[in-house]
Amino acid sequence: MYRRKQPAVYILASARNGTLYIGVTSNIVRRVWEHRNHLVEGFTARYNVTSLVYYELYDTMEVAIAREKQLKKWNRAWKIQLILKTNPEWKDLWDEISR
Repeated sequence: MYRRKQPAVYILASARNGTLYIGVTSNIVRRVWEHRNHLVEGFTARYNVTSLVYYELYDTMEVAIAREKQLKKWNRAWKIQLILKTNPEWKDLWDEISR
């Protein structure tokens, strides 16, 4: 069950097989909304990386941060395979988390 304030690791994409961004947050709805509305300066705004294509929820921030660091070390092919496992259509999952 998803809670609004819950540690999460997420992957945003600019398009299918496009530019990827991996992040960690304690409030995925707020953070993805910030990315979507270009309120986060830097990489995601510059490259229009706003589509939520993957996320994992955790009980503690420490575990979420460790997972984020692990995923950032992965090569691109592994990240794409991770996305394809649960989201083969690269659907934007914003509606799923923002209900």
